[in-house]
Amino acid sequence: MDFLSKFSLEGKIALVTGASYGIGYAIAKSYAAAGATIVFNDIKPELVEQGLKSYEADGIKAHGYVCDVTKEDQVQDMVKKIEAEVGVIDILVNNAGIIKRIPMCDMTADEFRQVIDVDLNAPFIVSKAVIPSMIKKGHGKIINICSMMSELGRETVSAYAAAKGGLKMLTRNICSEYGEYNIQCNGIGPGYIATPQTAPLREDGHPFNNFIISKTPAARWGTPEDLMGPAVFLASDASDFVNGHVLYVDGGILAYIGKQPK
Repeated sequence: MDFLSKFSLEGKIALVTGASYGIGYAIAKSYAAAGATIVFNDIKPELVEQGLKSYEADGIKAHGYVCDVTKEDQVQDMVKKIEAEVGVIDILVNNAGIIKRIPMCDMTADEFRQVIDVDLNAPFIVSKAVIPSMIKKGHGKIINICSMMSELGRETVSAYAAAKGGLKMLTRNICSEYGEYNIQCNGIGPGYIATPQTAPLREDGHPFNNFIISKTPAARWGTPEDLMGPAVFLASDASDFVNGHVLYVDGGILAYIGKQPK
């Protein structure tokens, strides 16, 4: 096999959860450019419609499904429909997620559970639904969207950090249980990414914007495009001996103690 062809996703079917917009959408676009057929879901019909229009505008034929990934019966039904209508899933990206920025002592147990449900239980549920067919097919790639909060704590994100730390360990455990079936499960840990949701924080002079730039050796926010190459690598045959790893795409934040005060 030609070396560069190992990065091709030609003929593969990729399910990216919550990929109507944002990071999931960027990853799905990169997979389409590499030759994959794109399948995505979202929790609301209007978000799925929005996603389908965006993909079409970018020249991508995508398949969208309405599904709450925290509900096991809905996920099982969605996976069966995808297998019947599109084909067996070769690549799963557990991208759907939420964050609640609430000080721990002000957060209710129900709010904590909701974050854990979406950010940790859902990747378990969706992975569990696709693994049996991956085993039958003889290969599979599962990519969990982790976070720097898989490694670090910060004020107001106790539930998110707990979920993403758990997701890192779920990644390692899927590797441990199913690596022998030629299934690779890895994670991507994005740094601070410039998206519409972070736009207010990135205004010139905003203290948080200055803080992130000063803490990042690359001295900038990341972009969704910065995640495309790593995502394609982890979904391709080029990463067949990479398993149980979290690839942090953070501009170097986790390696850096920060600038010395002047």
